[in-house]
Amino acid sequence: MTNEEITRLLQKAYGDEIETVMNYLTNSVVLDGVSAEEVKESLAADIQEELNHAEMLGQRLKQIDERPPASYDFEAHQESLQPPEKSTDVLSVIDGVLDAEEDAIETYRSLINAARDADDPVTEDLAVTILSDEEAHRSEFRGFKREYEE
Repeated sequence: MTNEEITRLLQKAYGDEIETVMNYLTNSVVLDGVSAEEVKESLAADIQEELNHAEMLGQRLKQIDERPPASYDFEAHQESLQPPEKSTDVLSVIDGVLDAEEDAIETYRSLINAARDADDPVTEDLAVTILSDEEAHRSEFRGFKREYEE
């Protein structure tokens, strides 16, 4: 029903979403300062959405007789989204979010293309849906970045 590239991309996306949840949660807790409040609130709100993405990806993997990665399969990649040394360094968190969103967007675009090539409209539709959410997150954090750079 599916090919190895689709499975690889679904598993990568699943792991990335779980890592994003962890990093968004950590950053929403550790950031300090009045100027950090809006970013912290946005991160906290996005946690559930990213978790829902992981759940949808996991369900799709199950439907194609594959399994989502577990903790022993996990390898972290989001270096730029690690909490900053200074808890008031909101811009570094914004930059980390933008890096993570760019990576997610690239992964979902690759998944869309792989699914289209494999004639897998279900996976393609799932990837398009999640891609839309990730592009909205990127847009929101680009706005935050513009504010912090002014």
